[in-house]
Amino acid sequence: MPLLARRKEQVPCTVEVSHRFESLHAHVRFDNGAVVHPGDEVLVHGAPVLAAYGEVVVEQRVATITRATALERMWTRLTGDFDFMELCEFSFSEELAL
Repeated sequence: MPLLARRKEQVPCTVEVSHRFESLHAHVRFDNGAVVHPGDEVLVHGAPVLAAYGEVVVEQRVATITRATALERMWTRLTGDFDFMELCEFSFSEELAL
């Protein structure tokens, strides 16, 4: 694994977008079994996948995985918990804003 150089790889993938009452989600599955690690970036090529209400759309695409350098991966692992804690800052209130 290079310390300062980033590698890119093209992989086939399946994109699934669901816009139903039971499930609202978008998933990307790499068809060749590729795994994304901390710090890696994924870009799915092609036009945006739009699903009308009540539909599930599944399309075959190509994605580019840009692998993080060893230094970026270490930094992501060290600081990732702090970013996660920002997501946990929420509250529930019975007051209604008018």
